[in-house]
Amino acid sequence: MQDAMLGGFLAVNVKPEHRQSFLDASIFKAQTVVSEDAEIFQFQIMMDEANPNRFYFYQVFTDETAVQDHWESETFKNWLNTVQTMLEGEIEIIARMRSLFPTAKGFKAQKPSLLQW
Repeated sequence: MQDAMLGGFLAVNVKPEHRQSFLDASIFKAQTVVSEDAEIFQFQIMMDEANPNRFYFYQVFTDETAVQDHWESETFKNWLNTVQTMLEGEIEIIARMRSLFPTAKGFKAQKPSLLQW
């Protein structure tokens, strides 16, 4: 799995009264990291169908160093400072994964299309 990327699947619960503010901050963060961070190849935010205040984040990084750099970045710290009081509970790490398909080459080829939101 030398050509594998590192993925993360996270979940957060948001207080209902902060839902839109959370989404505004989170979508802005996702757009920023995808466009400005060369080591992030996917950043998706999904809403739970049964609970509109539960959100899932799927992220793909080149490697563990890229993950750590992201968590230590000003973009992440600013986002966390903004949304911390909006959350019900902690950020839940559901899974850490290694990619099988697409390959790293495939993720790199797809990245430009992510910037067309």
